[in-house]
Amino acid sequence: MKAPRGASLTLDCRPARAYSACMTDRSHDRLLIVDFGSQVTQLIARRLREANVYCEIHPFQKVTDALLDAVAPKAVILSGGPSSVTEPGSPRAPQKVFELGVPVLGICYGQQVMMEQLGGRVESGHHREFGRAFVEPAGRHGGDSIFSGLFAQGREEVWMSHGDRVTAIPPGFEVIGTSPNAPYAIIADTDRHFYGVQFHPEVHHTPNGAKLLENFTWLAGFRGDWTMGAYKDEAIRKIREQVGDAKVICGLSGGVDSSVAAVLIHEAIGDQLTCVFVDHGLMRLGEADEVVGMFRDHYNIPLIHADESELFLGALDGVADPEEKRKTIGRLFIDVFDKHAREVGGAKFLAQGTLYPDVIESVSFSGGPSVTIKSHHNVGGLPEKMGLKLVEPLRELFKDEVRALGRELGLPASFVGRHPFPGPGLAIRCPGEITRDKLEILRRADAVYIDQIRKHGLYDDIWQAYVAILPVRTVGVMGDGRTYDYACALRAVTSVDGMTADYYPFSHAFLGETANRIINEVTGINRVTYDITSKPPGTIEWE
Repeated sequence: MKAPRGASLTLDCRPARAYSACMTDRSHDRLLIVDFGSQVTQLIARRLREANVYCEIHPFQKVTDALLDAVAPKAVILSGGPSSVTEPGSPRAPQKVFELGVPVLGICYGQQVMMEQLGGRVESGHHREFGRAFVEPAGRHGGDSIFSGLFAQGREEVWMSHGDRVTAIPPGFEVIGTSPNAPYAIIADTDRHFYGVQFHPEVHHTPNGAKLLENFTWLAGFRGDWTMGAYKDEAIRKIREQVGDAKVICGLSGGVDSSVAAVLIHEAIGDQLTCVFVDHGLMRLGEADEVVGMFRDHYNIPLIHADESELFLGALDGVADPEEKRKTIGRLFIDVFDKHAREVGGAKFLAQGTLYPDVIESVSFSGGPSVTIKSHHNVGGLPEKMGLKLVEPLRELFKDEVRALGRELGLPASFVGRHPFPGPGLAIRCPGEITRDKLEILRRADAVYIDQIRKHGLYDDIWQAYVAILPVRTVGVMGDGRTYDYACALRAVTSVDGMTADYYPFSHAFLGETANRIINEVTGINRVTYDITSKPPGTIEWE
């Protein structure tokens, strides 16, 4: 289970014995990403992690001299952001960043911040540049290894997103590349290893962007030692140090994150761990049996299977509002988990599958309030209520890294590669009032849909797929008879991290075959639709 979004988590190092997002033992070289609020800052980290480089994202207002001393970065990247350096009070980097004697790369707004603070000039009011652009080489570009492999075809395709632009560079800098609307698209001070790019190398629309970032880390002397094998051994050691001989309870949802966390912790402390699986009656077809069977039969992890389906379904009877559904499920989950966790007796720690994006998102870039799109199912109230300390061994990892760790731990590939499943389960895939009959129809339709996706070899190409049963009945014809049954919507999206998503482009043949199977094999559905809404403006789940 994940920590609630907006909870009081920070990226600063925790006190001794607490599991932290900061590598206090300095076992890896670290790259610091100073976040100025770009929507794609996480992509910088993902690109670096793919190159086996450990990095941390910290919002600019948290990057103090003390933090710089604690992190001791081997290199620094200044991210993009929505602000204008020409505006009073706009974000800046600590001047100490430029005095550390380490390579610094400024991206978009980060480049402009670097110029503003080092004696260059940035101006507004010029022609804006958004989307694809081409950078032409200017002067010397082969004299530093960060540019190795660039301009091999004469110019570089990049992705721009800026209104302001650099109009003068400080002494020591030279122009490496230009574009029609960015005369200083790539600049460098090779003596100090300071670099600035007006475009975004972290997005896939910049084909050689990942290469540029990898070159930057190579230049800084990173060893590329961030591997899941090394992380697993390190995490096991840290868990043992933190927990000692105390008992730990883990809320097992059956999803990838909590499952990987449970197996990792069990490898570290064995039977000191007890998992509690709360079955709220809103799981997919056969899912509860699959989860319980895997943990009891294959991992021999102590497990409490709390079948509380009657309690949850009873409380949800007649509830149609999606926020009320989520809050009801969250409240009951905490009460039920608390009740069964006390059966363990003497537990001092609660394990959660908190991931690095959860940690990042809990620290607001602006410090201001954000709109709640929908409440998140979690056990955030438990540690305080039960007096427990948290064990969060995945809080340094992105989703794809969690899957890699799961494979390292020997979890079945079919389980590690499962699509995300929401904590409230099928409740939010059943818009309107929930009934047992509708849930059963939904389970069977979803099973057919996923079977179709697997049969056609598409499962691993899709981030998430499911069926939603709609709160409407439609007239149909089967044989010579009239039907009046439910309509359903198929949903399938592609995504990198779930923050944005696009619908999967199934063929019409696939959709026709799938609709035919659902209507013929699932009594209660006579109409099938396909949801082609992206995120944004929609969300991946319907509620």
